[in-house]
Amino acid sequence: MEEKYLRDKVILEITEEDEKKEILRNIINTKAALTNANRNFEFANTNDLIDYYIYKIKAMQSHLDSLIKLAKEKGIEVNKIA
Repeated sequence: MEEKYLRDKVILEITEEDEKKEILRNIINTKAALTNANRNFEFANTNDLIDYYIYKIKAMQSHLDSLIKLAKEKGIEVNKIA
């Protein structure tokens, strides 16, 4: 039975180029989420919302830093990401 499962399992292979595109896509999406969190923080009017956006900004910044580090390790070079 285990053999049947392994044989029927579909294995997706991701090329290096696809991986680089996915990293760049994640950087762009994370940067947009960080910008959005910063804008929302400016209009937060309760302590709970202020705490929430501070947490979210820190989390997004850490995520962005790790993605940039990964991009550098993979040799991805981009002059500017808007």
